[in-house]
Amino acid sequence: QVQLVESGGGLVQAGGSLRLSCAASGSISSSNVMGWYRQAPGKQRELVATISSGGSANYVDAVKGRFTISRDNAKITLYLQMTSLKPEDTAAYSCNYRAIGDIAVYWGQGTQVTVSP
Repeated sequence: QVQLVESGGGLVQAGGSLRLSCAASGSISSSNVMGWYRQAPGKQRELVATISSGGSANYVDAVKGRFTISRDNAKITLYLQMTSLKPEDTAAYSCNYRAIGDIAVYWGQGTQVTVSP
C-alpha cells in the first residue's frame, strides 16, 4: 500500500504562483512514476505532468513553460511549482503513484487550487 497526501493549494490571483506538495509513504518502489492530475468542476480529470524516479518529466501542452514538476526521492515527495496561473487552472489537483511493472495506481485526496481573475 502507498499513501499520498497533498498540500499547498489555495486561492491566488491570476498571474500568481503556488507550489503543491505530495508526500508519499508506505511500500515505495525505487522505480516508479508519479504525476499530477487535475479536475475542474463539470470536467473530466486530466493529466498535468508526470515524472519518473529517474527524473524524466512530461507536461500537458496547457502548462508547458508555466508549471514545473519535481521530486525529492530521499523525502519521497512530489512537487508542482505553478507560475503565471490562469483562471482556467482552477481545479482540484491530485497526485498519483505507480510502481514500474505494477498495475496498481494510488491517489491522494486532492488539494483545491482557485485562481481568481
